Formats: sequence, C-alpha cells, structure tokens
Amino acid sequence: MVSKTDDIPASAPGCGPAELADEAGDGAQDANGGSRTHLKESCGCGHSADTAMVNGGGTHEQMEEVESKQDGHSEANGIDESNEQEVIVIQDTGFTVKIQAPGAEPFDLQVSPQEMVQEIHQVLIDREDTCHRTCFSLQLDGNVLANFAELKSIEGLQEGSLLKVVEEPYTVREARIHVRHIRDLLKSLDPSDAYNGVDCNSLSFLSIFTDGDLGESGKRKKKGSELEQIDCTPPEHILPGSKDRPLVPLQPQNKDWKPMQCLKVLTMSGWNPPPGNRKMHGDLMYLYIVTVEERHVSVTASTRGFYLNQSTTYTFNPKPANPSFLSHSLVELLSQISPAFKKNFTALQKKRVQRHPFERIATPFQVYSWTSPQVDHAMDCVRAEDAYTSRLGYEEHIPGQTRDWNEELQTTRELPRKNLPERLLRERAIFKVHSDFAAAATRGAMAVIDGNVMAINPGDETHMQMFIWNNIFFSLGFDVRDHYRELGGDAAAHAAPTNDLNGVRAYGAVDVEGLYTLGTVVVDYRGYRVTAQSIIPGILEREQEQSVIYGSIDFGKTVVSHSKYLELLEKTSRPLKVQRHNVLNEKNDAVELCSSVECKGIIGNDGRHYILDLLRTFPPDLNFLPVEGEELPPECHRQGFPRQHRHRLACLRQELIEAFVEHRYLLFMKMAALQLMQQKASKDANKNETPAITQTSETETDADVKQSAPSDSGEQVSTDCSVQTDSNLAVTEMDENLSNVATNGPLEPTATQNGECKSPLEGKELEESIPGLAQAKELAETLVAEDGAGIDPKSREVVLNACKAVGSISNTSFDIRFNPDIFSPGVRFPDDSADDIQKQKQLLKDSAAFLVSCQIPSLVKDCLDHSALPMDGATLTEALHQRGINIRYLGNVLEFVDKTPAKAQLEHFYRIGIIELITRCAKHIFKTYLQGVELSALSAAVSHFLNCFLSSFPDAVAHLPPDELVSRRKNRKRRNRVPGSGDNTAWASLTPSELWKNIASEAQSYYHYTIQCDSVDQVVEKYGLHKITLLREISVKAGIQILIKEYNFDSRHKPTFTEEDILNIFPVVKHVNPKASDAFHFFQSGQAKVQQGFLKEGCELINEALNLFNNVYGAMHVEICACLRLLARLNYIMGDHAEALSNQQKAVLMSERVLGIEHPNTIQEYMHLALYCFANGQLSTALKLLYRARYLMLLVCGEDHPEMALLDSNIGLVLHGVMEYDLSLRFLENALALNSKYHGVRSLKVALSHHLVARVYESKAEFRSALQHEKEGYTIYKNQMGEAHEKTKESSEYLKYLTQQAVALQRTMNEIYKNGSSASIMPLKFTAPSMANILEQLNIINGIIFIPLSQKDLENLKAEVQRRQQLQEPEKSEQPTEDSPLELEDKIPVD
Repeated sequence: MVSKTDDIPASAPGCGPAELADEAGDGAQDANGGSRTHLKESCGCGHSADTAMVNGGGTHEQMEEVESKQDGHSEANGIDESNEQEVIVIQDTGFTVKIQAPGAEPFDLQVSPQEMVQEIHQVLIDREDTCHRTCFSLQLDGNVLANFAELKSIEGLQEGSLLKVVEEPYTVREARIHVRHIRDLLKSLDPSDAYNGVDCNSLSFLSIFTDGDLGESGKRKKKGSELEQIDCTPPEHILPGSKDRPLVPLQPQNKDWKPMQCLKVLTMSGWNPPPGNRKMHGDLMYLYIVTVEERHVSVTASTRGFYLNQSTTYTFNPKPANPSFLSHSLVELLSQISPAFKKNFTALQKKRVQRHPFERIATPFQVYSWTSPQVDHAMDCVRAEDAYTSRLGYEEHIPGQTRDWNEELQTTRELPRKNLPERLLRERAIFKVHSDFAAAATRGAMAVIDGNVMAINPGDETHMQMFIWNNIFFSLGFDVRDHYRELGGDAAAHAAPTNDLNGVRAYGAVDVEGLYTLGTVVVDYRGYRVTAQSIIPGILEREQEQSVIYGSIDFGKTVVSHSKYLELLEKTSRPLKVQRHNVLNEKNDAVELCSSVECKGIIGNDGRHYILDLLRTFPPDLNFLPVEGEELPPECHRQGFPRQHRHRLACLRQELIEAFVEHRYLLFMKMAALQLMQQKASKDANKNETPAITQTSETETDADVKQSAPSDSGEQVSTDCSVQTDSNLAVTEMDENLSNVATNGPLEPTATQNGECKSPLEGKELEESIPGLAQAKELAETLVAEDGAGIDPKSREVVLNACKAVGSISNTSFDIRFNPDIFSPGVRFPDDSADDIQKQKQLLKDSAAFLVSCQIPSLVKDCLDHSALPMDGATLTEALHQRGINIRYLGNVLEFVDKTPAKAQLEHFYRIGIIELITRCAKHIFKTYLQGVELSALSAAVSHFLNCFLSSFPDAVAHLPPDELVSRRKNRKRRNRVPGSGDNTAWASLTPSELWKNIASEAQSYYHYTIQCDSVDQVVEKYGLHKITLLREISVKAGIQILIKEYNFDSRHKPTFTEEDILNIFPVVKHVNPKASDAFHFFQSGQAKVQQGFLKEGCELINEALNLFNNVYGAMHVEICACLRLLARLNYIMGDHAEALSNQQKAVLMSERVLGIEHPNTIQEYMHLALYCFANGQLSTALKLLYRARYLMLLVCGEDHPEMALLDSNIGLVLHGVMEYDLSLRFLENALALNSKYHGVRSLKVALSHHLVARVYESKAEFRSALQHEKEGYTIYKNQMGEAHEKTKESSEYLKYLTQQAVALQRTMNEIYKNGSSASIMPLKFTAPSMANILEQLNIINGIIFIPLSQKDLENLKAEVQRRQQLQEPEKSEQPTEDSPLELEDKIPVD
C-alpha cells in the first residue's frame, strides 16, 4: 500500500524530522480554485483574519469548509474540547540519540517517539557527511532496527542511546537506488528538472534577492552601518511610467546554478545484465563512467559494493582491475580515482546543504514554468532509463507490479477516522495517493496523446479509442458513438469531464462511508482533452448494461434504482442539496432516484458501491438552457437570457447553490419575523387598525410585505434580491444587515449605487429594531428540534407560509433542495409529482435570476470597495467561482462593469476581464488548431499561432518543417494513426486577420460579448493592454513554454517568434485536492481568536494548524503557505521581528514553488517580506524585494492597478528612509494618482498619500509643494472625520509646522539677498526621516496599526466583539470607515 517513505519530506541536515514539522506550514485554496473556497469566513468566527490583515489584498486566500456545515446552522468555533485533548496526546516529548556512521564523527539527532526508523534513514541520506550511503541498517546494541517500526516500540531506545550505521550487502534494487541517489546528488543544484516540469521540481528565485538565507545575514550585519553602501536605483523598466516590459528579469541568473562538473558521464554499461556465471560471483550490474580528467572506466556493482573491472567499450572482462578500489559507496570509489570529483563533489554538497530546504523539497503537484532559458541537454542514464521503462517497477516499491490505483484510493478512504491521530493518518494517506495518482495520470495522458500507448480498441477511429496504462483508464474528450448527440456533441463531450470532476470533488468532500467515487484527473494536452480514471474492479470483463444497477445509461430512457444506493445517496442529499425524486422508466413505472439519472451505480467485484458519471450533480443553469414554453424571471430577460450555449450541460456551481440557499434562509427568517410581528400587533391593536410596524424604514416594510404575501398555491415569489430597479440595485437595508445564520459565509450585500460599504453598526440597530426576528429564529429552531409538536397552530402557520414563500421542500422547517433532472431531455416524471416539479422549476429560475441580479453585482461591488482584488486571469476566475459565477458569464460581468457609473474605478477589473476573455477565446481556437498538427511540425505551428495572435507583422508566414525529413513516398494510410498525426498543413494558412476575426466571433458566440478588433495592435490600443501580459496568459492557459529572451512584438518587418522559441508543450491538469479538515478547523479557530484580540491563543492555534497541515500534506502546500503568512503577521504584530522574517521567508519560498514565481500570491508575499526586512534593519534587501514585486506586478497586470498604489507607497517610503528623495517622489506621486483614481479623491487613502508626499517635499525643503499636499490631506480628513478627530488635528499641527519652516526659510533667503554673504543665517531644521517614523508609516499603509489601549478599553472592545459574535452579524470587518486601513484585529496589541 502507501509506503511511508514517500510521506517524509527530506529534512534539513542536522534537524530530525521532529523539527521538520515546524519547517513548514499551510493556507487556503486549492490550485484549481477549489470548488469549496468561499470568500468570507462563516458567521461570528471571523471575517477572515487574512482579508483584514492584508487590508483588502488578502482575497486570494480565504477559505470556507463545506463538510463541517452540513446542516443549515453550524457553530462557528467548532473545536470541541475532545479535539484539544487529542492534540496533546500527539505531541510526545522528543529525545536525543547519538548516531555513529563509519568514517564520520558521531553526532546527536533529535527524534520523537512517533517517528519510524525509516525517517532517521531519510535524515542520514540527506546529511552532508552521510549523504552518499543508501544501503545500510541502523543497529542498537547489535540488534537491527526494523525499518517501519515506530521508535517508541523499540526496547532499550532512550535518551542518549548510540545507534550504529552498518553497511548492508547490495541487491540489484539497492544498487539501482544507490546510483539514482548519487545522480540526484550530482544534479541537486541543477534547475533543469524544474524547467522541464518533472519530478515535482519547480523554480524559486527568492535567495537571489536576499543573498542567501535571511536569518543568518540579519544577525551578521550591524543595523545602522548598512545605510552607506546601498545602491537604491531601480532598473529603468521598474520606474513608474516606464513603457518597457522586459521578460528576461523574470528569471534572474543564479550563480549557484552553473553546476560544478564532477563527472562527464555516468551511465549504464552496454554489458548489462551480467551473464549467469558472473551473477554467481555477485555481479549485479555494470556502469560506464568518464571522469572530468577524461579517464574512461568500467565499474561493477556487486553485493559487496562498487569496484573497477577490466572491461572496455568493446571487450568484456569482468575481472577486478588492479587496484580495484572496492568501496561500499560509489562516491568513495570515484573520490579515489578522480581528484576533481572529490573536490567538486564536496563543494557541491556544501552548497546543497546551505540551500533552504524549501528550495529543494518536491511539491505535491507539478508546477510548470511558461518560460525557460535554453537548458543544456546533458547525458543522464537515469533519465534515459526512466523514459524507456516508463518507471514501472522502480517507483512502485513493489517491484514487478504496477500500482492498483483504485484499490489504493478506496482503501485509504476506508481507514478509521474516529479520533485525531486516525484522521491525520487517513488524510495523509488520501492526500499522498491522490498526488501520486495525479502525477501518474498526467504522465499516462501525455503518453496517450504522444501515441506511445496501444489502444484497447485499436480497430476504431483515433477519436474513439480508449487506453489503459498503469492501471488507469484513459478516454478522449470526443463524442463517441453519438452518446452526447442531443446535448451538443463534441462540445458536450468536452465539458462533461470537468463537470464530472466537480461532482467527484463534491461527493468526495461529503465523504459518506460506503459510497465510492473513481480517482479522476482531467488533462488538456496538445489540443486534446483526456480523462484519466481509476478502474472499477471487474468492469472491463462485463458489459455496461449488466453492471449498472442504479441510474441510467441512456440519459433516462431506461432507469433502474437500488435500495442500498438510495440509502447511501440519501446521506449526501442534504449537504449537496439534491432532492429525492421519482422518474418514469420505459415501462412508465416510477423509479426513485436521489441523484441525476446519468449518475450510475455499479457494484465492483470488490463489493464496493461506486458511483460514476457525476456530470449533473448540480442543477442546470437556465440562463444558458433555453427551454420552449418556459419563461425566465424579468431580471434575466433584461440581460438577454436565456442564451444558446455550445452544449446542454451548463450547470450551476456548488458555490452558487450554497449562496442561494443562504439568501433564501435570510428571507425565510425575515418573513417569519414579520408575520409574528403582525400577529402580535393585531393582538395588541384593535382588529381594524393596520399592524403597527415600528422603527423599520418604509422601503424595508414594503419589500418584505411584497415578499411575504405570495399566492398560496405555493408559487414562488421571484423578487429575489428585494426590490429591483433597472441597472441600479436598491437593496433593502434588511438584506444588507441581516445576520448570516445559514450554511456558510455571509451573503454578499449587493452594490448600492456608489459602491460604498455600509457601516457595520447599522446591523446592530437593525437587529434590535425587529423584535420578531429573535422570536422567529427561536421558533425555527424549536420546530426543527421537536418536529413541530407542541407548538401553537398560529406559529406553525407562520412557518408554513414562510416555507411556501421561499420554496422549501418541507412545510415545517427550512430545507431547500434541487432536482437535478428537471429540464433534462428524455427524463419523464410521474403525474402525481407535477406540483413538486413546478416548484422545482421555479427554484431553478430563481437561482438563475439570483446569479444575475445578486451575485454579479456583489462581485462588482467587492471590486469597488477592494475586498476582491484580482490581478490576473487565474485570480479573476477564482473571484468569480467563489461567488458561484461560471466563466461563461464573463461577458455579462464585463457588460455590467461597462454600465456601472463608477466604471473608472473598475478599470483594472475590466482590463483583466478583457484579457481573460480574449485569451480564453484564443485558447478555444488554439485547441482545434493544434489537433490538426503532426508532431514534427508542432513548434513551427505553435510559433505561427503566437505570431498571428501577438505580432504586429501583418503577413505572418508559417515555416513548414524542412523537406529533407518529409518522406518522399506517401505512406499508405494506416488505420490507427496517433491522434494528431494528420499529414495536413492546414494550420500554416492561418493569418493574423483571420485569427482575430475568429477571436471576435468566438467572443460573440461563447461569451456574447462584442470586441471590436481586427488586429492585436487595435486591441492593445483600445483596452490599454500589454502584449507580454497576453503572452503570459495564453501560455499558461495552453501549456506553452517559450524561450526566455526579449521579444520584439511591434516589428512590422519580421515575425516575433521563430520555432526555436517554443521549447515545450505542457499538460494543463485538473484534479481533486483532498483537504486536511482538522488542521483547517484549527486554522479557522486561530483566525477567530485573532479576530477577537486573543493574539497569543490565536498564535498557538495557528501553530498547531501548521503542524497538522505538515502532518497531512508534507512540507509544501498552498495552505501551509497561508498559515505561514498569518503566523509571520502575528509574530510581527507581537513584536517578534526575527521570527516574522523566518516564517515569511518560508511563505515566499513556498508560494514561488507551489503557485509559481509570478503568481499574484507570490507578489503579495514578497511585499510582506519586504516590510519585515525593513523592520529588521535590512534596508537594501527590503528594496530589492519591493522592486522584484513591482517587476512581477508590471508583468502580470500592468501599472494601472489599485494594488500598485500600495506597492509604490511602500517603495516610496523605504526610499524616503534612505534619503533618495527624488526617486521616492516618483513612486509616491504615482501611488497618489492611483489612489485618487481607484478610491476616489475624497478617500482617506488619498489623504494619507498626500501626507506621505508632503513629508518627502519637506525633507527636500520644498515647503510650498509640501504645504499644498498637506492642505489637500487636511481637507479630506476634515470632511470625512470632522474637526475633532485626531487625524484632522495631527494634520493641522503638521500644516502649522510646515508654515513655520517655510517662513523661516524665506527669511533666511531674504537675509541673504539683502546682506549678501555676510548675513547671519539661522540654522534651519532639515529633518532626515527617522527609521522608526518610516516604519510607523509603513505599518499604517500595510494595515497594521498599534494603538495604545487602556485595560478598560480592552475590556469594552472584547465585550463588544463577543456581543457581535452572538448576534452573528455578517459585517465585513475590513473597512469600518469608508476606507481607512484600521482593522479590528490589528488594533489589539497593547503597548
């Protein structure tokens, strides 16, 4: 099964795996924008600490867990005492053992009782002085320790025991492992694996900017002395206003990567395998080696070790040479015969060990780089061998067998999960198998498309072929046997795998015992979509018709059901909001289902209940599914829905379903409250008086009364988002402030006209102003608790009405579920459920309307108040998905932005949206374009496409591959050619104008958005784009890797790209990301504690989360990254700057490795690290990091972005601190311009910007300019905060001071004019800024504020926070005032 070896991160030398737990940490969403990440944290438990802490920039990191919220009202701080107890059990105290290796000094190693002996092996294999040994055992008092024994189970092992490393005899497997390990050591600094995207290596450049490890250099340098020798001038292209966007700086040169050569050649000898008579002398295999000194030697690997033999290239003589240099390790042998090897190998290992462990640990999933230098292709025996044996047999630890993926995936799911240690073990096993499976599936999918795997139906056409490789089943995304004919043919077949994957993800998250899904990975490679699935035992031997015992194989014509499946699926019904329903089969009998009809149930030969084909887990999206005779709500009509889509599989996202149900729950509570009040009022008042509803504003009452008077036929009211006016949404305050009680994440209030955020205080007053609400909550809860028994009929009627009005499927409690088969062609329902079906249809229409009228405006509003800050296509997609908006709505979102009055403040969002739309259209075209290209012409075809897409050269001509390779004889057409081996060269006739015409028509037909453009230059001009950004987006989406060099896009004389510039095509992989649920709850509780101001406790919880994350994910993962970032932030707030630096350094390294070197997250991590460096007195490093962040941001989204204002303020402040005033002004004035544009000229951010600029002018003694800026700032403060506010007072003081300085300067000047040089000059106070002062300003702009609070203030604040929690208000805690950077949790630290 899953071997333990693989889970252990290679730990840093000299630190046992025990410490390694702290070496790493974890964050937030899964790589593919995980279907379960919601933007805001759930009710009281914190409006994510991250958002607040990054001051609105933290949007890419929040998360939300769905499993824990299976019922409508789950408690927020769900860590119960039992959990806390369990954690303590795990953390047994560690102890130290001595280790004695042959030929090395004994050393101490810190270990913990939980570890396995195997983990000590790992440490030794990684240590500088023992790294060349792989084949050894550990012995205690002469007894060999078993590899997989836990240390605590070994008798006599205690503090101070001596463990001896004893060399063991080799076997063929051990010898191979040894050679592979030596090759890995020789290649350890070589980045080529990272460029080639193999073995989970990826790039990291942080160490270049920090000159090695931050911690150590920080201790060595004197704090003050650094000021003199800083060169602060940034490269030209980083300065504000620069039009130049170079590509080369993306990957700065790392001097360590010029590898020191230890050997010229190390390869398997052609004399392998040893003949029988030599096998009986112990020969295992032969190696051929060429040393740096050009000495050619032949080496025998034998059971006793490695020695030189007498063979040459052409004669075989296996006798030992004289001297034979027999050594147990290859390194010892080579050190004796080659002085250069000895010297360079030692130096190489020193360097290897100095690197941060995070630079070399493998990532869980492969990250590909879209740019790469020309990497020298060196001879490498292991790589060559891997390519030909497809590595079956080595990696699998069970030699001679391939892994049974299905068995592994399902067995790990069956592991026990009763207490924390069990759950950790289970989640770790699940995660490990998943990441291995994703890697194997990706490799297999590439082999299939490259034509290296034999089809299981070789007689069929290429499009219809299916493949099995390494126990994984592969099928292509084409409509085989007209399966999807009625649903949109190939387009549907292309969409189905991703829908299916979303279904697998959803069922996997619910995690019902006894219900199994297939391991599923979707790979897009070279224009083909390949679905890789694990294989149900026995399914290949049977016909599908016999094996399906639940569901339908023909889209509902014939349907069967099965009681066991109904029982299992019933458990998923509530969390997935799927309604049980009946459908008719071909005999017109009703069959009960609890899923869509295409969901098939098959019992495997292993007796497990599998479900597959989950493509319709979520209900259809009526906006993109025109149905005859069905009318959509007016909100949809106004926006041009329903629209024809490519296929009929468009369904709503799980996030949307969650948000919709949430919204309905609020409505339900409100209506019940209103009716209770009316009842109460009518009891109190005389019967003929109107019910007196006090304190609520007119609009609210109207809206609610409208909503609470539905016709009793159970027809659904569809004023979903309260009252609607045309393009501007007037939201009732009710909706805005009502508490978020439901499943997860507060409802996002819709945009009010000017996009301002309501003050959180209104919520409280409102809570108090509707007396019925509390009663309604109570009533709803008692109803649920007592099944409605013992409640007076009046109240029951209230609930009944409210249930009817919101479309609940139950009449006694709130419960909304969807029937996924509604509007499926071919599915028929029994007559007796007609009413029910009508209700379901209405629900679907309402959710479609909800998406258009609530979710899209709410996204735009979040962008206006900067609580969502997408920077590139990936983060934009994520922002849409978090709110349940599918990408096919991108055109609508852009139109909505276009019509928004505040369009100027959304320019960044609009631009990113346009880039995303264009590159996605280009990707659609590129996909079909690539399918017609044969392998030998691939690089020519890709470069031609990119030329048509991006080059200004009007007649891009394709270079056909040179003639000498094109065979003269037309080969007889073979039937089963590799997909894509067409002889056609149709691709060569593509022209730029044709491509852009296609892009425009694709945008129109797919996104219903009109782009007026005939060429790339027009688009760039019209929308203010940068070609380099377009290049990055298309390369990342299509998996293209290009040579890193400066490209001339604008030449009208020659095309931009040649075929030499295209280095590789990578797969784009989608897979499920298993979660570490316990760690996640700790992380959330930690955030909640921080939110309430308990920093110490929060810090402990987050540290605990970090350990658990490490336990499940290993050392590298996106979520560990967020964990480290938050820890660093807390360390910093609590004054531990060195610790903050160390944690943030890990976060940056990890973000580079797991997300990519230019991912928006990485840019943010760089900014945080720069702040902590500055606080630690490392000014030049801080500047280098900020310049790097600015370069990356220019590349990713250009200069015109609100986040750039923050970055430029940071750079300007640091430059001010090192007295580079002119440079500082360039950045600060740019920040001021951006802030004015994106926050409005009256915003507090702008006031702060004015103040920062004024201070630099003051330092330059240009008092007039300083006064001008400070006055602007003062005016803003006065208007926004009033005269009495301390900010206003501070500003007015500073104005007085500036005026005095200006007057004094003027006097002095006059004096000089009057009396000439003899004048007595008053000394002027020129203030060089103090570091403390600069740091204080840096903290303010980055949203960290230390306020001295008295004990009493603290008590009040905490009481207030707790009170809010009880009320569970959905306030957004980011910006209490219009947008001052004050944040709740940042205010707490007490002096």
